[in-house]
Amino acid sequence: MKERIYRDSVHNIIRLETESPEGRLLESLIDTAEFQRLRRIRQLGLAHFAYQGAEHSRFTHSLGVFHLTTRILYKLSSKYEISDEDKTAVRVAALLHDIGHGAFSHVIEGIQDFHHEEFSIEAVLSNETEVGKLLKDYSAKLPGKVADIIRGNFRPMALAQLVSSQLDADRMDYLLRDSLMTGAKYGIYDLEWVIKSIEIDEQNDRLYVSARGIYAVEDYLQARYYMFRQVYFHRTLRSAEAILGSLFRRALTLFKTKTEVIWHAKGTAFEKILGGGKLTLSEHLEIDDSDIIFHIKQWQSSSDKILADLSKRFLNRQLLKVFDIDMPEDERNHFLFRAKEVVENAGYDTDYYFVEDKASDVPYYFYTTDVDPKNLIYVEEGFSNPQIREISEVSAAVRGLQKSYQIHRLCFPPELKEEITTLYHQDNRKTERKAV
Repeated sequence: MKERIYRDSVHNIIRLETESPEGRLLESLIDTAEFQRLRRIRQLGLAHFAYQGAEHSRFTHSLGVFHLTTRILYKLSSKYEISDEDKTAVRVAALLHDIGHGAFSHVIEGIQDFHHEEFSIEAVLSNETEVGKLLKDYSAKLPGKVADIIRGNFRPMALAQLVSSQLDADRMDYLLRDSLMTGAKYGIYDLEWVIKSIEIDEQNDRLYVSARGIYAVEDYLQARYYMFRQVYFHRTLRSAEAILGSLFRRALTLFKTKTEVIWHAKGTAFEKILGGGKLTLSEHLEIDDSDIIFHIKQWQSSSDKILADLSKRFLNRQLLKVFDIDMPEDERNHFLFRAKEVVENAGYDTDYYFVEDKASDVPYYFYTTDVDPKNLIYVEEGFSNPQIREISEVSAAVRGLQKSYQIHRLCFPPELKEEITTLYHQDNRKTERKAV
């Protein structure tokens, strides 16, 4: 059998059979310009500022999601009837689910105000993209099926949940991959037992985990929780994001007001970003991490001191100080007002050098029941008279993980640390005296 082999740091070997029509389609999809672009987009955005090994790409992650989805489908097909057409659609959706990601993954999404899934769906349905043409040539119905899976409205729903749910191949791969590449061991869980335990509740059209797999899923959710706290909410990573956000807002302001000539590559999609325009699909797919870095390197020499300084700070990892604010809300507002005055009196523009950081701003979420029911995790309880229930109804460990986790941090120039720390302790002492 002809096959293509990918050596993978997480799954060791990813095999792609290339002799069948489906295999040749998948091989061709991987070789498209749109999919190869994912090599130039970091999976974890700016996490390499905190974890130097976190240089892995959306390309490697997408192959991992495809690999896990293929394994789970193979397991489920031995017990449940799944059509070949649906298997193909799910495998393709797993491969292409991130094809619309923007530069530095989620970081630029907030700045440009778009969601990558919209571009992924458009790329799949387009007659202009290589992936869209390949899918349509293979089957007229395939692009629509893949788009529906990414949207989450595909039926059977249980199959779509393999690609997008609270227990999907996407999360299964990125937890293990991000844990390995950052060197943080929090994301390790029993993948093999999770796969072994996944079943289909045919009556309700949803995935569930058999009774023997409950502990493995608890392990998975705990891994996810600690990866959020230790990696995705890491102070240094969030400081780097604050700097990037500030310098982009400064660049956009300068370009719009034309108060300073800001260097940019003319006639490119990046010029349209600076102008505040919404990118078309083809323009969006022109941009990757290298475009952002290239422009920031040029901006180091900008005549605008703020843009030049922020660009140098970003490239040379001279980041803002991150300070946790742990006090009652009324006292917090007073502290923030005084801290802002300190930054302003030191000569810094507080629009760019005074940044509040909250957990709610992060595009990752803990497991919660406050979501669409199709995204909940269901497990089998009991052996003699088993019932399928939502996992937090069964597991005290999962209920504990659902407790609110909040961060409220302040980012400011590090040279002001001592003065702002003094202010913080003064306000905290006032709070303590009031309590007494």
